[in-house]
Amino acid sequence: MKKKTIEKEISFEGKALQTGRETRVVCKPNDAGSGIIFKRTDLETRPVFPLSEAMFSSGQRRTVLSSSAGEVQTVEHFLAALWALEIDSLIVELDGAELPAAGGSSIEFLEGLTNAGIKEQPEEREFIKISEKEEVSVGENSLSIFPDAEFSVSYQMEYASGAIKDETLKMCRVRETFKKEIAPARTFCLKAEAEALLKAGLGRGATYENTLVLDETGPVETSFRFENEPVRHKILDLVGDLYLLGLPIIGRVEAKRSGHDLNVKMMRRIYEKYVCKK
Repeated sequence: MKKKTIEKEISFEGKALQTGRETRVVCKPNDAGSGIIFKRTDLETRPVFPLSEAMFSSGQRRTVLSSSAGEVQTVEHFLAALWALEIDSLIVELDGAELPAAGGSSIEFLEGLTNAGIKEQPEEREFIKISEKEEVSVGENSLSIFPDAEFSVSYQMEYASGAIKDETLKMCRVRETFKKEIAPARTFCLKAEAEALLKAGLGRGATYENTLVLDETGPVETSFRFENEPVRHKILDLVGDLYLLGLPIIGRVEAKRSGHDLNVKMMRRIYEKYVCKK
């Protein structure tokens, strides 16, 4: 398989999900071998955040690229779209600290990048092939990756809400079905959580269109896109976080109530064990 980038420049803009600030992202083709690079164009030093350098951390309800020069927040939905489209090389210029909400899912990013055109590059694609079981856990929450010939994922959902049923969703052909089955699933929270987030200065760009707010009876001011939309969004977040190094993983992923903290912890382990030792 060959590396890929986009054929032409494309932009996304709108309010950011957590900060509520208007932001604009410009995506440009990048040379093969240069990888995926985020750049803050609004800062005087114009800091760059190459995925290859593992400049990531987890923030409250989001994943962050960070350095001493600044940060780029809420990258997981965008990265999930890059993963699904097998994009390895890209320049992502951002005029603020956080990506636009883009509907609270990956579908707008996926469709926009597709419309920009996907083109192959001369270099062969690189992968991270898991060679032995890797596991991280905190309490009853865990994330494991097992050696396998291809990528698959299962997510066990357990949530203290009558509107979110406990279930395990398993997907083998994730990339092939991503656009239809996963990309439209929106970020979600309980109504009480939404109120707490606003008090903490977060969720300022959330609306009933880009965020699935739930009370004990179901969605508030909206409706499910899927009967099990929350667990599908958890898989969306997971595959986005698993692309934080800009390299696709080959292995069987099993998550139990995993969130950004555990996902990032796993990627730190994979970086140190599989990438740094190359």
